[in-house]
Amino acid sequence: MAKGTYAEEREEEVLEDSESEARVYELGFHLDPELPSEEVKKAYHALHGLVAKDGTIVAEGEPVMMQLAYTISRQETSGRRDFNSAHFAWIVYEATAAGHARIVKAVGADTHIVRFIDLLTTKEAARHAVEMRELSMKTSESASESEESIGTELDAALENVAV
Repeated sequence: MAKGTYAEEREEEVLEDSESEARVYELGFHLDPELPSEEVKKAYHALHGLVAKDGTIVAEGEPVMMQLAYTISRQETSGRRDFNSAHFAWIVYEATAAGHARIVKAVGADTHIVRFIDLLTTKEAARHAVEMRELSMKTSESASESEESIGTELDAALENVAV
C-alpha cells in the first residue's frame, strides 16, 4: 500500500514538473481579410499582448495578406462565410502548460481569426524560420528590382525600335 501511495505521489510530482516546465510553441493564424489595415494591426497587437502576458515571445511574423491555397468555410450567425484570402501572421512563444492553455483558449474565441494552428516546436526551428523569412524578403526585393530594371531596359529598346 505504501508503494502505491509513493508511486501516486511521484506521478503527481512529475505531472506538476511538466506543467511548470516551459515549452516552445508556434502559433500561426489567419485574420479576416475584410478587416481594414488598422483593425488588422489592432487584432495582431492584441494577440501579441495576450501571448506576452502568458509566455515569452521568441520570434514573430507580422500579418501579410495572402491568397489561400484552398477556400476556408466558416459557419457564422449570419450564415456560411467563405475565405479565399487572409492576413497571415505567426508568433513563436515559450510558455508553461497552463499559459499555453490560456493562449489557445483565447485565440479560439477571437472572432477576427479565421483559422489557427498551434504547434510544439523548438527555439532553433523558430530562428531558422526567421532566417528563411528574411532571406525570402531579400530575394523578393531583389527580384522586383530586377524586374523594374528589365522593364526599363525593354521600354528603352522598344522606343529605339519604334524610332
